[in-house]
Amino acid sequence: MTTDFFQAARRDYVRINVATLDWLLDRPRLDGVYLNTKLNPLTLADYGPEDGLRGPDFLFGWIQGRGLESLALHAAFFDDVQPELAGRLDAAARDLCAALDGLTSESGHAYFCYDKAYTPIRRLDGGGWTAQSLPADIYTFSDAFVAKGMVAAAARFGLPSLDDNLEALGKVIAAIEDNRFQIDEHAPLGIETLAEQDADFGPRMILLGAAGLLRRIGAGETHTAFADRFIDHVLTHHFDPASGLLRNVPGGDVSNVGHGIEFTGFALDHLGAGAAPDVLETLENILCGSFEAGYAKPGLALTVSVATGERLSPYCPWWSLPETIRTAALLYELSGSERVLAVWRTAHEAFFTWYWRETPPIAYQCRTAEGPIDYVPATPDLDPGYHTGLSLLGAISAIDRMTSNRERD
Repeated sequence: MTTDFFQAARRDYVRINVATLDWLLDRPRLDGVYLNTKLNPLTLADYGPEDGLRGPDFLFGWIQGRGLESLALHAAFFDDVQPELAGRLDAAARDLCAALDGLTSESGHAYFCYDKAYTPIRRLDGGGWTAQSLPADIYTFSDAFVAKGMVAAAARFGLPSLDDNLEALGKVIAAIEDNRFQIDEHAPLGIETLAEQDADFGPRMILLGAAGLLRRIGAGETHTAFADRFIDHVLTHHFDPASGLLRNVPGGDVSNVGHGIEFTGFALDHLGAGAAPDVLETLENILCGSFEAGYAKPGLALTVSVATGERLSPYCPWWSLPETIRTAALLYELSGSERVLAVWRTAHEAFFTWYWRETPPIAYQCRTAEGPIDYVPATPDLDPGYHTGLSLLGAISAIDRMTSNRERD
């Protein structure tokens, strides 16, 4: 029965989120304040200085911003049910918020990677690293993630900096629409790199993830109006009705199906019950089309062909399964579609069968058909509280609303 699945799934999601957060909070902080997820997910060995950019001498602003958002939002969830855990999360979030404020205050920017002296650096293709260029008017994913985290923390703690944090987030949104947002943070930041950049929907997708947060903190229409523009832009320029897939770039053949599903979840989080029927139908087509094209044991391929549906990558990262769980939960809440429920059940089973490790409570970061592999598409730091934790938190909330509604009926 569906109700039985809801109850069992909710228990699983809460259980592993608690375990992961306890694990994260128990680990020694970098410089006493920054989250430390520098662990090899295959060998379970902590990275050391000998591991270069993977080691403790390097800080990833991307991860710290995502971590701050996770700490603040999980603390709010656990306030009433596990106040001790909420208190520990709050303490870590306050420290991290202050540290990130200090890290970004001078330049107004966050950067992908910092060395031990907190100088922004970038990775070199041949190995090693060099100083990153620091243009004032170009923004990146690191800016986006840190701005979201700071907004979440400032709202959680009632900080007077909330208005400034909202302004910082608005600058990232404006940069996307003004073509001043650089996707590749391994390349030098600058207009030369921007000139060669494809029009990927990734930046709009990630910033769309702020819309639900802004609505929940009561930020108002002034701060959330961008979300409708972003949804319309992506559906107009990237959606392929024949396949149900989102093209990474307009006219291209490659679809990152995990990003398509993530976009759908963020759109649903923003639109909720106010989603127009035709938009809801399109979002269901994207979720189901993306999952059905990309999934084969053990997980979702990184990319597929829009024209043929062929899986173009052997890599199946972990994060797309929790994103599918959240998106399917939000969509099923609105549509009651059996097709959507089937996607949810399949993603749930795949995540717990092929990716989840109970001890320690983290996921294998990537698998192929042959098994787990050491593949780092973004950062070597683990990211359990964001893609896994916040995704499952969204599914928990959807389950709670559906269960509550059924009880009232």
